[in-house]
Amino acid sequence: MTEPLFRDDSYLRSCEAQVVEITGDGAIVLDRTVFYATSGGQPGDSGYLERADGSRIAITTALYADGKTGHRHIPAAGETLPEAGEAVTLHLDWTQRYRFMRMHTALHIICAVLRTKITGCQIGAEESRIDLDIPEPPERGAIEVAIREAIDRDMAVSMEWITDEELDANPGLIKSMSVSPPRGNGKVRLVRIGGDFDLQPCGGTHVSRTSEIGLVEVTKLDKKGKLNRRIRIRLAD
Repeated sequence: MTEPLFRDDSYLRSCEAQVVEITGDGAIVLDRTVFYATSGGQPGDSGYLERADGSRIAITTALYADGKTGHRHIPAAGETLPEAGEAVTLHLDWTQRYRFMRMHTALHIICAVLRTKITGCQIGAEESRIDLDIPEPPERGAIEVAIREAIDRDMAVSMEWITDEELDANPGLIKSMSVSPPRGNGKVRLVRIGGDFDLQPCGGTHVSRTSEIGLVEVTKLDKKGKLNRRIRIRLAD
């Protein structure tokens, strides 16, 4: 079992950990990590592991092990692997991770301002997209204005937890039609924006205030079916 430190603090950039296992295909499993593993439309983090002698092992991404009980840190080709039991220090590619955080919170804002269900999403450092269950979205300019107004309100983004039973009793909290809520150990993490602007289950990493997102541009609106519209965005900086 890998302890996901990012779940409680998205701003952790490094941590010390111990190698639990090197899998048969060369992935590195640690007892704790700051690397987010690919899920929910958000890519896994990259960065490097620092060994006691100062040498580095480049990590290209992180993936969940079967059952999401552990994180598989995927080393770059040709890297020398550590030994089980070895102590290492993890370092995130923070520039990339922080863009993922800004993008992810921006997609939650889009879902909230359009008040509809999510049918899919993909987060990227340069461009992200969200698919929504609506026949016709507003004009691109109107969406941009609504997003920017929400960002400029500088709302707090916070995490809270409820039990599986509480979520089952409040199905309206679930905004995604394509991804199951991140359940585990009988509880579900919720991401709240503002007091009541948005609240939904999410296991991803987010900024702490909407103002951190910065200027967002809606680059394209696509029709992906009778009741499915895709909105593409990018950060202006």
